[in-house]
Amino acid sequence: MDTIARSNPTSYDSELTYVRHSDLDLSLSFKLSSFQGHLPQRSLIDLLDHPELKHHGHQQQSPPELYVSIALYADNVLLVPRVQSAYKSFKSVNSIEWNETFTLPIKIRDLPLSSQLVVTVYDIAGPAFGGNQHLEIVGGSTLRLFGNKSTLKKGKQRLYLWKGRPGDTKRRENETPSKVGLKDEMGRLEKLVKKQERGDVERLDWLDKLAFRQIEKIHKAESEKSDNLFLYIDLPKFDFPVVFSEAQYPLPVLSSLTHSSAVGPSLTTATASGSSTPSSLNPNTLLSAESNLFSIIDPEIVRKNPVEAKHRRLVRDHRNGPLDRELKPNAKIRDELNDILRYPPTAELSTPQRDLLWKFRFYLTRDKRALTKFLKAVVWSDPGEAAQAVEVLLPMWTEIELDDALELLGPAEGFRNERVRSYAVRQLERADDDELMLYLLQLVQALKFEPVANNLSSSTHSSTSPSASTLRPSVHSHSRHGRSSRPAPSVSSSQSAPTNPLSTLEGFLIERSARNPVLGNHFWWYIRVEREDKSRPTSARMFEEVARKFEKRMKELQIDGEPDRLDALRRQSDYVTRITSLASSLRLSKDARPKKIEKLRAVLSSTSSSSLGSLSAPIPLPLDARISVTGIDPEQSSVFKSNLFPLKLQLLTPTRTDPASTYAVIFKNGDDLRQDQLVIQLFTLMDRLLRNENLDLKLMPYRVLATGQVDGMVQFVQSRTLQDITNEYGQQGLLGYLREGHADPGSVGTYGVDPEVLDTYIRSCAGYCVVTYLLGVGDRHLDNLLLAPDGHFFHVDFGYILGRDPKPFPPAVKVCKEMVDAMGGVHSPHYSRFKSLCYTAFTTLRKNANLLINLVALMVDANIPDIKFEPDKAVMKVQDKFLLNLSEEQAIKAFEALLNDTSYFTSVLDKVHSIAQYWRA
Repeated sequence: MDTIARSNPTSYDSELTYVRHSDLDLSLSFKLSSFQGHLPQRSLIDLLDHPELKHHGHQQQSPPELYVSIALYADNVLLVPRVQSAYKSFKSVNSIEWNETFTLPIKIRDLPLSSQLVVTVYDIAGPAFGGNQHLEIVGGSTLRLFGNKSTLKKGKQRLYLWKGRPGDTKRRENETPSKVGLKDEMGRLEKLVKKQERGDVERLDWLDKLAFRQIEKIHKAESEKSDNLFLYIDLPKFDFPVVFSEAQYPLPVLSSLTHSSAVGPSLTTATASGSSTPSSLNPNTLLSAESNLFSIIDPEIVRKNPVEAKHRRLVRDHRNGPLDRELKPNAKIRDELNDILRYPPTAELSTPQRDLLWKFRFYLTRDKRALTKFLKAVVWSDPGEAAQAVEVLLPMWTEIELDDALELLGPAEGFRNERVRSYAVRQLERADDDELMLYLLQLVQALKFEPVANNLSSSTHSSTSPSASTLRPSVHSHSRHGRSSRPAPSVSSSQSAPTNPLSTLEGFLIERSARNPVLGNHFWWYIRVEREDKSRPTSARMFEEVARKFEKRMKELQIDGEPDRLDALRRQSDYVTRITSLASSLRLSKDARPKKIEKLRAVLSSTSSSSLGSLSAPIPLPLDARISVTGIDPEQSSVFKSNLFPLKLQLLTPTRTDPASTYAVIFKNGDDLRQDQLVIQLFTLMDRLLRNENLDLKLMPYRVLATGQVDGMVQFVQSRTLQDITNEYGQQGLLGYLREGHADPGSVGTYGVDPEVLDTYIRSCAGYCVVTYLLGVGDRHLDNLLLAPDGHFFHVDFGYILGRDPKPFPPAVKVCKEMVDAMGGVHSPHYSRFKSLCYTAFTTLRKNANLLINLVALMVDANIPDIKFEPDKAVMKVQDKFLLNLSEEQAIKAFEALLNDTSYFTSVLDKVHSIAQYWRA
């Protein structure tokens, strides 16, 4: 039974192998081979009675001009347009061969079981008048593409033509003389030859030679005396039988119906509108408050298949557990297991692959790559199987990498088990605070995927705290602006919540953030933004509870005599709120930009007690809590020329060694910076990964922090846009700008620029080309490409990512002409080095593809604009950039082709953008 159920040609047992036709992504093609038979000559009496017959093609002395019309039908419905053979001049009456290949615009996988080719052969019946040729039907036939055993026919096919009759879909398929009582010795012999080709008839060379000679004599004799007409068509051959099979679509499950979709209706709880849920309805299928559409669950579809359940019990018999401990795969199965373990995190495992992972589960415990794949193979609805997975196998598994631990905290069904998530948290404990900072943004989002019992067990209830039902209900509300959090599954006895609160993700993050000021500062702001998301009230209430626990823990850790960190965070939040109010009023003001700047400086220069210019006590800088802010310098602050008029604030950050130290930031109001925050965070991580491999590409990911839904703070880096540089320096370009601050006249090979500065420029260009390619950053023009005086090149403004771009036909890798000219042109050694650095960076980051893919997967519910645009495709868009389906050599060649691809249209759009910016100013 197991062998018959498989459709993979590379299955374990090679005795019974086949291919499902629904898996063949190939266009239907065949070859029109030849025509055999004698066209009847009209008698003299017929010609005298009907003179027009003398114009028929086969009545002429020259060979007839036949052509064939072929159509593909199924259930009397034409599937694709008809095709016909091209004109061909035949050499003789006895040699009519086309040997013409046709490829129809339909995939083999889309062919219905009743598909048949309808064939009609035509001959010229008279001269053309008015452009229309008179034709005569020589004969027609039909050929069913699938045989009696639902197997796709292959090889040479012999069609018997019914004289004077066109091909008819209602006629029995491929009717032959033998089927209508006519003698057809040649047809019988051809069937025997096919059996020999399939191996059903034993081959004997000495006897085969004699048999084929006799077959040729019979064929010649039958052709000369027989009045039958035949047409030969060659169908494609396959190494394995191709069996008809309907495409297998994934069945809907209850949990998947609670997720919002880009095309489907969103679901929410009916209690949000004050109504109660009828007991006859499943709580997961509730009417949406934002849509009149709703989903209905069909029990016949959702309920378990008893055949599959029995098959699983036979394959995964728990009584064989002790024997499975010593089970080891052979070389062939070991290779197949390694192929499965190399799958990216998004790959779906087939049923045979899941069974294989379960069968060798004890053997796989020594492989750290196998845990995530194994947990996806566990049937969590089976209490015995779930218990064995988490109580027996999970404790004996070797330590996994951090990227796999992050995957275990994701929304996948196999990772909702309490013990699994607790195991992932224990792996995170190995990371220090600096490394944890790199993933903190995603870990906060992972709190949305925590099961209900986690919050109930780890929370300490008070009279003022929300009830358990308001903390984490089983169904999260949805918004039309994005996907909701996943519902938590029911917790069985094998999924009892860990008794230690620190073993939960929530407890772990609160404890580490409460002990580290820098980590705690970012944790505070990440939670605050989520609390303000009114489109998801359930998620907002959950983060309110997390914030309450965080504040409580900080009070518990407060030491008398030391600065009150919680009070500093509250004063920081109040200060940012006041700046937000100022930025909003200036943005909405109708004043010109110079007037806005004047008002800004006047407010900052105020000497009132609530002045923004000076603070009574220092507060931690939101972008970096290691820096203390005491005020703002009014004279150095300004308003940028932009649609949203962001503020440039020169923060006063005095230190013992430098009392005049300042920190410039850009404060934006009216712009959602959460997408920029995510991009910069991933840039920072990729920079760390490259440095770990001793590859310093001089990346300069400036700091970004979203302080609200449409507010945020950005570190200001002293630099100039490529547009400004080209406008000022003309033909000198970027090299003129670099020479101005770091000239080296004695250096000929670096065009008069300090070699270290030019090296920084080349490295940073290579780094940003690769990282922006991997995240699909779009809308690149000379106004968001910047260059610092010391040679650091970098990108800003990430309003378009994951392949989205307002410009048509954007290049995958952004390398503009100005960048290449500063390297000496495409033929310079510096440009060759730039390309080499790109290839090295790409291959290095490609080795860490799973980590980056998992981090993006954790952000699918984060209300990031370009992710919620197509949440079901966001992760795949990043995965596709790594070219994981290719070998490393093939991937480098493919990336090289993208790097060499130049979009000249982009330069035109850059000019248009610069003109628009000029008039805006």
